[in-house]
Amino acid sequence: MKKVLNPVLKYLGILGGSLIYAAAIALFLDPNQLAPGGVSGIAIILNHLTRVPTGTLILIMNVPLLALGLWKLGWKLVASTLAAVVASSLFTDLLAPYGPLTADPLLAACAGGAMLALGMGILFKLGATSGGTDILVRVIKLKYKHLKTGTLFLATDCCVIVASALVFRNIDLALYAAIATMVCSFCLDLVLYGRDEAKLVYLITNRETAIADRLLEELEIGVTYLQGQGAYTRDNKKVILTACAKRLLPRVQDIAMEEDPCAFLIVTSASEIFGEGFKDIHAPRL
Repeated sequence: MKKVLNPVLKYLGILGGSLIYAAAIALFLDPNQLAPGGVSGIAIILNHLTRVPTGTLILIMNVPLLALGLWKLGWKLVASTLAAVVASSLFTDLLAPYGPLTADPLLAACAGGAMLALGMGILFKLGATSGGTDILVRVIKLKYKHLKTGTLFLATDCCVIVASALVFRNIDLALYAAIATMVCSFCLDLVLYGRDEAKLVYLITNRETAIADRLLEELEIGVTYLQGQGAYTRDNKKVILTACAKRLLPRVQDIAMEEDPCAFLIVTSASEIFGEGFKDIHAPRL
């Protein structure tokens, strides 16, 4: 029963993500002539020139990209993506008569960009994509795994935004489309990677054992000793290294100051942390 239920839930999720993605285009971006990039942005531009429905154009342009995905990414991803592309294209054309929900281009850019990111994030987490440049980004990440998805989309969308300025002959619309792209990029990273809000702390002290014991017992966070040597004194000492959630940082500082008022702390932000208490290092990278 579970083997049957899991694929059903997956494809229901894909339908939901596709609906959100399509709503962003049909209700906010397309009717306001905002082309934020990617295949959907190209489709919005071509719709202005040809009057062919935007959803239909998205489906047509995805055919060669799906072929690329089949070659590079395998049939499992392409099968899920094909379902997402067909669903989002259909939903886009079905929702088009109901837009725009707002005629304010700034509100449309912000709402549309955020909804695009949410829809794409859901699809990515379910092992699918919304097609188009999503597939290109996936192919790029096969080789360059350290690059973040939202950043890649931001880079690939610039050309489409410039083209929209030329076609619509309106620099304001292009700038609003750029806002939508930046909102989408930020929100997509947020959906995919979450807000770690993690801090990395280096603590140099003569009371390392007392501080480390309190960090372990009171805050239940991991502590590692690094071997250090003072350049001036030549004294060997242990340097405490710990990673903690942002909300725990004040307690780390309090413990350090209570045990050693002369302690030296270096605090920096950590964009991603893997391991116990943080992200699973074995989880697939999106």
